[in-house]
Amino acid sequence: MEKKKRYTKKQRTLDIIERLKNEYPVADCTLDTKEAWKLLVSVRLAAQCTDARVNVIVKDLFAQYPGVEALAEASVEDIEKIVKPCGLGHSKARDISACMKMLRDEYQCQVPDDFDKLMKLPGVGRKSANLIMGDVFGKPAIVTDTHCIRLVNRFGLVDGIKDPKKVEMELWKLVPPEEGSDFCHRLVYHGREICTARTTPYCDRCCLNDICKKVLEKKK
Repeated sequence: MEKKKRYTKKQRTLDIIERLKNEYPVADCTLDTKEAWKLLVSVRLAAQCTDARVNVIVKDLFAQYPGVEALAEASVEDIEKIVKPCGLGHSKARDISACMKMLRDEYQCQVPDDFDKLMKLPGVGRKSANLIMGDVFGKPAIVTDTHCIRLVNRFGLVDGIKDPKKVEMELWKLVPPEEGSDFCHRLVYHGREICTARTTPYCDRCCLNDICKKVLEKKK
């Protein structure tokens, strides 16, 4: 009798990627801009705030300060007045101001297309740097936001890992580089619509319910 092949994490990952492609053909970031400096600002504001609210707030910010230099010259207090509805207004305004000043003074108002340089910008962490690398520069990227971390643990792609950097490092071993950015965007859509955090996940409507580790364990 032929021995059944083991269903590896790598194979499960590839299957999940393909199914999510079919489910969510368009894999865009839910922040409304593709301009690098604007995306840097938006993703900083998105911490503990919804992307939908950020998309509304930044319209006023970018209308008043339409470029890196203009925003760099604005006072932290003036920036805070506009971004306060996003929460953590002062710290976000302070980071945005310092980041724009650094872009102006060291990079001629251009956002660098280098991960390590992005990480040195004030208020920019791995999540933000990966988002810029993938969405703006089209380079391999894995954005480990809360949806990504929750879903890949449920799917069984990582095992009880909640630290964003550790999850990212595990996913680099499983996800083809050219798929990383879009895969993470699709996880956001799936996490909002099906594999939810604050309600019981809608496993009966999930395109992955026959290969998801969490669902399979329930059936045992």
